Amino acid sequence: MKKSEIRFSIALDDQKVPEAISWSATDAGPNIHFAKAINIALWDREQAGTMKIDLWTKDMPVDEMKRFVVDNIGSMAENIVTATGDKEMAEQMRALCKQLSLYLDKQEQQQQ
Repeated sequence: MKKSEIRFSIALDDQKVPEAISWSATDAGPNIHFAKAINIALWDREQAGTMKIDLWTKDMPVDEMKRFVVDNIGSMAENIVTATGDKEMAEQMRALCKQLSLYLDKQEQQQQ
């Protein structure tokens, strides 16, 4: 059986707030990659529930964090179609992403 590993490294400040997030993966080559935020969701088979890890660095701008959340919802829409074939649920999620993107565009225009 082939095994693949993903490793995250989080550098924390004195108050335990993330300053840097890096990751590497056996299937992504030898390079270390950097991120401003991560969102990991696992389905715990024993608890039959979701376990989540949400981290972001203190230099992650609010507007980028909002876009990150919308992108995650869009990605989940694709996952639901692939995993279950439920196109209606995916379409509702995509519609929410479109609505939220328009909202964020409006916010950004007001800040200019």
